[in-house]
Amino acid sequence: MDPLARIEFALERALRAACGVNAPPRLGAALRHAVFPGGARVRPRLVIAAALACGDDAPELADRAAAAIELLHCASLVHDDMPCFDDAPTRRGKPSVHAAFGEPLALLAGDGLIVAAFRTLCDVDAEYAARVPTLLRIIGDAVGSPSGIVAGQAWECEPKADLHEYQKAKTAALFAGATAAGAAAAGAEWEAWIPLGECLGEAYQVADDIADAVARPEEIGKPVGQDAALGRPSAVRALGLKGALKHLESLTAAAVAAIPRCPGKPGLERLIRHEARRLVPASLANV
Repeated sequence: MDPLARIEFALERALRAACGVNAPPRLGAALRHAVFPGGARVRPRLVIAAALACGDDAPELADRAAAAIELLHCASLVHDDMPCFDDAPTRRGKPSVHAAFGEPLALLAGDGLIVAAFRTLCDVDAEYAARVPTLLRIIGDAVGSPSGIVAGQAWECEPKADLHEYQKAKTAALFAGATAAGAAAAGAEWEAWIPLGECLGEAYQVADDIADAVARPEEIGKPVGQDAALGRPSAVRALGLKGALKHLESLTAAAVAAIPRCPGKPGLERLIRHEARRLVPASLANV
């Protein structure tokens, strides 16, 4: 089974458990709306890529870790789109969860996805159960406080935020969690995979800042101009467009250099360079 098929199967399994026969129907619909159809599934693909590079001796555990990472990412998007943050009407080219189902269900759906993410890590074969506490720690650190997604969102509530710390928490932390979780699921030394994830996450956030500044809404499937409108830290605001593009190039190179020695290194390098090209808006391809 190819990595994307593995991810979709694991997500479907997790959502079936969360949307069981006794769940309120509209909550179940909101949960599915938040997860399917997905975006590029970059973060769970990184989990699988790291696991494969490390031998992937427990594929079901890697798949569950990938699903957990994606469910937590989707939860963060649901909450980020709500009126108390971005008040975004669309996400991934369709109505955001709060626009489609209302604020109360959006809040509950985001919470439900967080619970589903950790719940899906519990049902593993006894042979690999000893790896679960490490995965829980890695993923918990990536989404919580003091330096995970929760902290990243909270920096938007401060009168002033350091750009690097903001981007490291809001975006890079979950990327680092993805690469570390993939390695840990395969029983490898996961700490060595954190720098790769951090570089990738910061690169992704810089690319997102660039897209927010210059892309068209239909090009990225969500509103643009949010950073300037909401006064949020942004690589484009701090460095200018050309400076942000140069920073993205340097982060991509740093990510490639940070790949730990492993049999799957060439494939990972190709994936990183492909994603870096994909993230730059078409209008800036030759800038």
